[in-house]
Amino acid sequence: MTTVLHSEDQLLRARVALASEIERVSVVLSSRVVEAFLNVPRHPFVPVFYREEGGVHRPWPAGEGWLREVYADRVLVTEVGGVHAEDAGPDGVRGVATSSSTLPSLMADMLDALDVRPGDRVLEVGTGTGYNAALLCHLAGAAHVTTVDRTEHLVATARARLGEAGFAPVVVQADGADGYPPGAPYDRIIATCGVRRVPRAWLDQCAPGGLVVAPLGGAVARLTKVPDGRAVGRFLHRPAAFMPLRGGRDAAPGVPEPQADSRTTEIGARVLDDPGFAFWADLHLGPTVVRDGHVLRDVADGSTAHAHGGTVARSGPRDLWRAVEAAHRSWLGQNRPRREWFTVEAGPEGQFVSYSAPDGGVTRWAL
Repeated sequence: MTTVLHSEDQLLRARVALASEIERVSVVLSSRVVEAFLNVPRHPFVPVFYREEGGVHRPWPAGEGWLREVYADRVLVTEVGGVHAEDAGPDGVRGVATSSSTLPSLMADMLDALDVRPGDRVLEVGTGTGYNAALLCHLAGAAHVTTVDRTEHLVATARARLGEAGFAPVVVQADGADGYPPGAPYDRIIATCGVRRVPRAWLDQCAPGGLVVAPLGGAVARLTKVPDGRAVGRFLHRPAAFMPLRGGRDAAPGVPEPQADSRTTEIGARVLDDPGFAFWADLHLGPTVVRDGHVLRDVADGSTAHAHGGTVARSGPRDLWRAVEAAHRSWLGQNRPRREWFTVEAGPEGQFVSYSAPDGGVTRWAL
């Protein structure tokens, strides 16, 4: 593809258009967050990204339509199966996305929830392209930002691109589950990767009164560190699907799927496509169940369920889809509670999500 050079006026208009779109689709944002998106360009951090065509991820360098895609409110996949887009050949690669540039409007909501002030000590877990780290540098000052990621290539590339953009935060190759003790305590901790539980290191490294914003169970939690060492808070209003934290001890081991029996189900597989119900269902399924779309696996006892249309194939000692059906009945009975109505608590004694019903009843789930 022929490289296309873009003028400064085109780049500026693209940033203004993205900031306007973010304001349109997000909750009410602070002016400082909008200003960050106006002043920090995205394109230096995603010079090449993938677009998926028939199961093949093909690299898309600067060219026709490239700038419009970069400054759209879209996720840009930058690594598939460990292969970075700039290293992929023209034939592309097959596999699972392993790194990306997050949806900008979701980034904005998370940064707004993080409430970064100038001089705040910030830890970001999941450097990725470096774009979010650049926004954090604009908000807090680069000298106060530390960002970590799992691979040498991601870290080196992000460090170089941040430097070219005029930012010099601390960029470290590290296991994100461990945080980064040398820079602790932090006033703000943000994760751009999904976790099933908040790693203990993040709680320990967060200063009293500080904030942790992290994707937790298909939603984004905003937690405040309280004097007794716990972190408590609620979930943001919008769903969030992030790649899981990799390289830490948070990932559950896989379980091979044995021969399954089939049965019909009245609710159908697509109920789990509703993010509101999926959040509720995951709580009811319990911490040992891993869900990938319509496929459920209990890593503790080997039970599996795979729903397709009105049929579910299941195996093992527990019928996981029965739990989904029961959760759906209770969700409707509670008038479809929204994720932002739930509270979350993380501390040395455990991690819990709670829901208080209008009648005063409280339901609590362990993470």
